[in-house]
Amino acid sequence: MSKTVESNQTPVVVLTGGGTGIGRVTARAFAAQGARVLIVGRTQAALAETAKDHDAIKTVIADLTRPDVGEVVVGEALREFGRIDVLINNAAASRYGTLSDQTREDDEAQIATNLLGPIALTRAALDALAASGGTVVNVGSSGALGLRAWPGAGAFGASKAALDFLTRTWAVELAPRGIRVVGIAPGVVNSGIGLRMGMSAEQYDGFLAQMAAQSPAGRVGTPEEIAWWITELTRPEAHYANGTVIPVDGGLSLT
Repeated sequence: MSKTVESNQTPVVVLTGGGTGIGRVTARAFAAQGARVLIVGRTQAALAETAKDHDAIKTVIADLTRPDVGEVVVGEALREFGRIDVLINNAAASRYGTLSDQTREDDEAQIATNLLGPIALTRAALDALAASGGTVVNVGSSGALGLRAWPGAGAFGASKAALDFLTRTWAVELAPRGIRVVGIAPGVVNSGIGLRMGMSAEQYDGFLAQMAAQSPAGRVGTPEEIAWWITELTRPEAHYANGTVIPVDGGLSLT
């Protein structure tokens, strides 16, 4: 997972948003590969469901919008495992609405979770990641790439575009400490996120069908496909990838 992990060491992964969707599948994928995983979230029942029947997955309740989230999560990881090899900033908050629809509370919730949380968590983990020669994976969104507009997702898209910028900047800043930083930009993934955002099942199915019709791939993605990319990017063989943000969206961002 990290460049410096010896064959007799079990890598440690810290992953936010581990209670649902991409985070849940990714946590289980790492555990299946032999890693020890600390998943972070706000809902104990969801985290417990991810960890069920997976002894290598541990949980910690933490709120990414709180200023002390870095100390809470990193402290728990070091108490539980003694090291951190991989940090995955996966958790996201999304509230659909145009500029006139959104409130300051909506804006702050999305920016705090999607941007300030990863900053705080990565900063707190720097010494541990430097000690292991570790990797940070930032999970963005292909909708925030390039010069595209995204009506109805302004604060969400802006926060994800900023996270991509941090991926590039941190890759340069942290390279002297032996820390690698990469990003994944998923497209539309059938992870149930629309239902958690308040869509009805009918609305969500319609949205997925519309996005599938728009995509060159002719379908939307699965959490398993995104998890594969995340786990592969943390392997020692991927070490030459640094500062890059990889779209995994079936070509949707090209349309």
